[in-house]
Amino acid sequence: MARELYNCAEGCPVQNTVDLISGKWKSVILYHLFKKDATRFSTLNKAIPSITERMLALQLAQLEDDGIIFKKVGAEDGRATEYGLTKLGQTLAPVIDAMAAWGRFYQTQQAALA
Repeated sequence: MARELYNCAEGCPVQNTVDLISGKWKSVILYHLFKKDATRFSTLNKAIPSITERMLALQLAQLEDDGIIFKKVGAEDGRATEYGLTKLGQTLAPVIDAMAAWGRFYQTQQAALA
């Protein structure tokens, strides 16, 4: 189902971007998907130990519905499912990189205050 985009004044492109990658885990999932061409469900689940399998499946399905990632089901038994970034998803690299850089900066700032 196509996501409804806001059509309004200045700031709406930011809102549209946030709507696509919001959710507790989507940006973290994308961060891990940028590390490899394709990643299995179990690998993502291990990389993000705090996420439940159900929530991971839900977040992956939403990212797939939005055209950000693709899902490839294994041909042999249908169980080896891999996820990767679409061309559209790959364009989020600067956004995720900036979030990671800012997160590292924030951590150092907080450590300096402690």
